[in-house]
Amino acid sequence: MITPGAERNGFPISVKGVVVRNGRVLLLRSERAEWELPGGRIELGETPEQCVAREITEETQWRVRTGPILDAWMYHITVADKHVFIVTYGCYPDGDSAPILSQEHNDIGLFTEDEVPVLTMPEGYKRSIATWYERLRSMEGGRPRHRSRRG
Repeated sequence: MITPGAERNGFPISVKGVVVRNGRVLLLRSERAEWELPGGRIELGETPEQCVAREITEETQWRVRTGPILDAWMYHITVADKHVFIVTYGCYPDGDSAPILSQEHNDIGLFTEDEVPVLTMPEGYKRSIATWYERLRSMEGGRPRHRSRRG
């Protein structure tokens, strides 16, 4: 189990969610001019699954159901010279409202699977996004989901 006190002994933990709706993944642009997955730090008394659902709602006003863990890795934030342990979950959107940008980020976007590889974002996020698209396709019997028509 991930414990909130772990950051006192080494590094912060960030729980992120990959949310795909209508074939597009939800991303937020950070103050570092990178796209990232919604999510954040776990609070005392909550599970990682509760954390990611709460953070996504706080950052975008989207409600989600948390699905499976997709990946976990150490990420070095160069400009801050610190490491963060990232855990990503696949998430299912509840509802169809447009996402609303919070004050925590500079921009919000919905991107097709084909657009993600060229975005400025950590490779671990790209890997998690690709994993979730693949799992969603396998749950749908192999049908692709709203792929971009670019080359």
